Amino acid sequence: MRMGEFARRTGVSQRLLRYYEEQGLLRPSRRPSGYREYTEDDVVTVRGIRILLAAGLGTATIAEVLPCMVDDGRTLAPACSGMLPDLERERARIDAAVADLLAARDRLDGVIAATAPAGSGAPAAC
Repeated sequence: MRMGEFARRTGVSQRLLRYYEEQGLLRPSRRPSGYREYTEDDVVTVRGIRILLAAGLGTATIAEVLPCMVDDGRTLAPACSGMLPDLERERARIDAAVADLLAARDRLDGVIAATAPAGSGAPAAC
């Protein structure tokens, strides 16, 4: 199938499909005319890319782990336990980012709590 139909089938824009190809995540064949030709396997690949992106992985990491993943149509899972260190490393990175965001929220809560009530002699600039 050509790119327009493929984009409709996957729900991914053509621009994003070209980006996936640039990142080495997707490798469509080419017709003699130069047009990209996608297969049903490519639909599965894009589904895997979208799942891993939604899980917080970057495209470089996805390029490493996607070839070793199995998609049964319901879930995506590593084909072997050798992938677990990479996935656990990504989980630790996400945990650190969540902790940083929670700390930022706590600091903002402190600023909000310390804010004087409206009309209590606040500077004119407010």
